[in-house]
Amino acid sequence: MSKLPLIYFGDEEEDMIISAIPTSFGSIPARKTLKHSHNRQRSHNPNYLSTLNLVSNANTASITHEAKRNCECFDLHKDLVPYGEAWSWQKNLVKEKKAMIERNKDCPDTLIFLQHQPVYTMGTGSSEEYLNFDIKEAPFHVFRTDRGGEVTYHGPGQLIMYPVINLRNHKMDLHWYLRALEEVVIRVLSTTFSIKASRLEGLTGVWVGDQKLAAIGIRVSHWITYHGLAINVTTDLAPFNWIVPCGIRNRQVGSIKGLLGGQSSAKNGKADAHHPSDCQLLDMTCKSLIKEFSEVFKLQICQKTIFLSFQR
Repeated sequence: MSKLPLIYFGDEEEDMIISAIPTSFGSIPARKTLKHSHNRQRSHNPNYLSTLNLVSNANTASITHEAKRNCECFDLHKDLVPYGEAWSWQKNLVKEKKAMIERNKDCPDTLIFLQHQPVYTMGTGSSEEYLNFDIKEAPFHVFRTDRGGEVTYHGPGQLIMYPVINLRNHKMDLHWYLRALEEVVIRVLSTTFSIKASRLEGLTGVWVGDQKLAAIGIRVSHWITYHGLAINVTTDLAPFNWIVPCGIRNRQVGSIKGLLGGQSSAKNGKADAHHPSDCQLLDMTCKSLIKEFSEVFKLQICQKTIFLSFQR
């Protein structure tokens, strides 16, 4: 029998934090594999996001029944962004979207891709019993967030996708939203890496056998989503040993690189078609996530450029 939904209500009546909802999602045809490119990661000053214009001023064109809605995409997948800055960015986006809706203005959905500097995050109701360390002497900084779910780890090589979208324009159904996020990842793994992934009954996330590749934790405020999913691409999995990931015992955490045999680079450090580099794996995953997200959510992706101010 499936577990019952775990839904926590925040300060506002429509604020919901989701940690686990039983799985059920219709089949969606597979899509083609994307090509890849190469670049390196960058790490930034913690204050660099403070001057960003967080919501595009461009007006969304009128939507017809056939046309796809616009979704602005901030692709920072090569960047190591401090967790606190990314969290503040999302909350500001939600605030601005709420204000636009209250003024009866249409606003585009937003999609953010990035990596985080090493950090542990806990959900609103997370228990410290799932920490294998004294929280006062944590190996990395620990954030107690406003998302659902238990403790997890974020770090380099793990691709983060934060959709900040208005579910009123999609489907006001949290079961559907979580299953749709899982579907995006399942399709990415299948079409891009020929990895057969699945859901596990009663658990949120994407699995390959006993290994969890993608974790999902969200918050929904006035039907606007934030937080999102994390998929292990080339992640060093050792920091997961210091916690019980997502509060699930007796199961493992995996990565795309590990499932591909742990060889993401050819000899002499030169990548080829059969052994893409770590950076190429991240590029391939991000491009595929953008494509599959666009198709599952029926959105037109509009790339947005951010001019970052930071010290190297």
